[in-house]
Amino acid sequence: MEKETTIYDIARLLNLSAATVSRALNDHPAINSLTKQLIKSKALEMGYRSNTFASNLRRQQTKTIGVIVPRLDSSFMSTVLAGMEKVANEANYNLIISQSLESARKEMANAKTMYTSRVDGLLVSLASDTDNLDHFNTFFRKGIPMILFDRVMSQKNCTNIVIDNLKAGYEATTHLIEQGCRRIMHVTGGIKRNVYADRLKGYKVALLEHELPVEEELIRLTNLTRQDGIDVANDIAKMPLPPDGLFVTSDFCAASCMRALKKNGFSIPGDVSVVGFNNDPISQLVEPNLTTIHYPGQEMGEIAAQSLINHLNGLLRINTTNTILLNYELIVRESSRRT
Repeated sequence: MEKETTIYDIARLLNLSAATVSRALNDHPAINSLTKQLIKSKALEMGYRSNTFASNLRRQQTKTIGVIVPRLDSSFMSTVLAGMEKVANEANYNLIISQSLESARKEMANAKTMYTSRVDGLLVSLASDTDNLDHFNTFFRKGIPMILFDRVMSQKNCTNIVIDNLKAGYEATTHLIEQGCRRIMHVTGGIKRNVYADRLKGYKVALLEHELPVEEELIRLTNLTRQDGIDVANDIAKMPLPPDGLFVTSDFCAASCMRALKKNGFSIPGDVSVVGFNNDPISQLVEPNLTTIHYPGQEMGEIAAQSLINHLNGLLRINTTNTILLNYELIVRESSRRT
């Protein structure tokens, strides 16, 4: 492997001091323009690369933020990451992004990698089976700031960025009730995570407020995959008294379920009104277009990254607030509209 060119190599060839070369490459005003031009030209010719990482370490920072998400193959998470990238790039920070694949064990390994990579701070959305935050204790002890977003857990050392999932679940269910639905099925993810547990609570509160029974057979805990949507639809087709409303906490799973329901002879929204969650692009590609909760992913990513960078730059102390609550919106489309 060819040896990396250093400022000492350039200095030796030009018969200059390493300090002069370093200052020239950093546009120091004490170096005249002709000398700068000569040095930069020689550096380019020799393939010199600035060791930004080492330079930042001397300043006790790497200008790098770690991001751990459950999955990268998610439309919602893509919009979150786009928001983070936008803010980080504008502030001259880099992102190291990893996925836990919904595994607490993998999340622990990711956290260790982020720590050894000397990230300045961490942005995390938790895996579905994460029970505690013990694997982030090294960050807490060292005072490395961490923000949890979307999938969160109460922790005095962290700020959480979320929407009011309970209220969103309540509004989605209430909308179905207002369309005349009286037997509403709820399809959701693992209720260890706040997002799914709170949406389930909202569903139950809406039913009880409208004096409708909470039936356990109408609550399905799944992984919200395409196959889960098909399986739910096939189960509905076999039920002697099928639901007339369906609230699914994922647009992707809801779209899959709608397609399978139609194959089984159900009319949407005539037989079953459907509401999804996230406002993913698929919600406007499936027929009929899917009623959904708009989850502000881009805004969540921007606020998470900006809050962390402001903290790192001494402009904000993120531990002064436990929760940042973002707005959401119920978007009514043809899949649920009966009246």
